[in-house]
Amino acid sequence: MTIGATAARRIRRRWAAFGVLVAVSMALMALSSNPLAIEFQKGIAFALSPVQGAVSGVAAGIGGAVDTVVQIDALHRRNEALRAENDRLAAENASLEAARRDNEELSALLQLKSTLHYKTVAAPVIGRDSSEFRRVVTLGRGSSDGIALGDVVIGEGGALVGRVARVGPDFAQVLLITDTSSTVVGEVTASKATGEVVGQLGGALVMQNVDSTARIQIGDKVITAGISLADGIRSPYPRGLVVGTVLDVARDPNAVVQTAYLDPLLDLDRVTNVLVITDYSGGIQGTEPVPSPGESPAATGELPPPASIAP
Repeated sequence: MTIGATAARRIRRRWAAFGVLVAVSMALMALSSNPLAIEFQKGIAFALSPVQGAVSGVAAGIGGAVDTVVQIDALHRRNEALRAENDRLAAENASLEAARRDNEELSALLQLKSTLHYKTVAAPVIGRDSSEFRRVVTLGRGSSDGIALGDVVIGEGGALVGRVARVGPDFAQVLLITDTSSTVVGEVTASKATGEVVGQLGGALVMQNVDSTARIQIGDKVITAGISLADGIRSPYPRGLVVGTVLDVARDPNAVVQTAYLDPLLDLDRVTNVLVITDYSGGIQGTEPVPSPGESPAATGELPPPASIAP
């Protein structure tokens, strides 16, 4: 067999296949336009439509579930981010609020300082002991700043805070007037009645041994009496410092004295800055000026560990 005959045979097979394809295409076109074929296609489509709907529904459900999971995860991440941002803002606001209160307190103390006739030293409260039996705060200034044992400590508005009971080079412990061992001679400004103001558990003040004939009303202001005696003896506290206001009065018709209950002008458990009067000398010289809350560290100069650190 020659090469030319083989090539001719291949060409004839290709043309034959092409002709078959054309014939099949023409037949399919003729059948597709046939009414019976059209009806058959419609029947098949109708029969398969529930299956197609179910498949489409399942696919849509799966797609919706996937979208829901993605959205929930995104919401969780966003909520965590918002929670962290809220916590940061809350901490920042608390810090700003504390700074604002400190600035207001310091501004009030500076104004008070300018009206006093005494030399004072401003000091921050760095620790406090407010147990059931003690009311003591520790200041961040000490003897190197001119503070001495027995110095009077005041706060905003000229309120009496207490007296220095222990002192070191860079600290001072103050026995508050709300401590049970503290005693201050107070005077009711309205009636000039005097009595001994002592601290009580819970931070209250009680004014005892007040003349029963003196008229005391709720809301009356009580200040330090600042009594001076002969031979230069005078009260451990200068006159005119605000002790508190009268909350209640207990009178016994058969007694010669009455008792008043006072509310301190300041919340001494929250005070953060004070003024220490360094040039007032009072009390009986040569005696312990104030009850000491413990052994004095003056010999060692070491700061005693406070029960808690002030915020």
